[in-house]
Amino acid sequence: MEFPKDLRYSKTHEWIRYTEGKARIGISAFAVSAEQLGDITLVELPEVGQSFAANEPFGNIESVKSVSEIYAPFAGKVVAINAELDDSPELLNESPYEGGWLLEMEPDDAADMENLLDAAAYTALVASEA
Repeated sequence: MEFPKDLRYSKTHEWIRYTEGKARIGISAFAVSAEQLGDITLVELPEVGQSFAANEPFGNIESVKSVSEIYAPFAGKVVAINAELDDSPELLNESPYEGGWLLEMEPDDAADMENLLDAAAYTALVASEA
């Protein structure tokens, strides 16, 4: 499994695309794979304006296999959510890096992006968990 090289990743399988002071966050193809979550049936996201500490849960993903928490990869404030997931949670399976994004956050400290994994380090993490 390959992961986009232009993204950063958390150890809890969120991906982060950071541009112009905002970070779009989703979950990786590994996390939504048949071996992990499988088919997504429901996504619960926070309200715009809520703030979260690094590693604090900000929502849930329900699948045919389990309910899993989603974690903030850094401290920050939610500035947008992907409302399409309300009616189409399967976007997480179909397009995890494009249409299946979860939310956008403004990080409290942009330097926190440096603490996230690059694609090579994330690939090694996934290999160790497989």
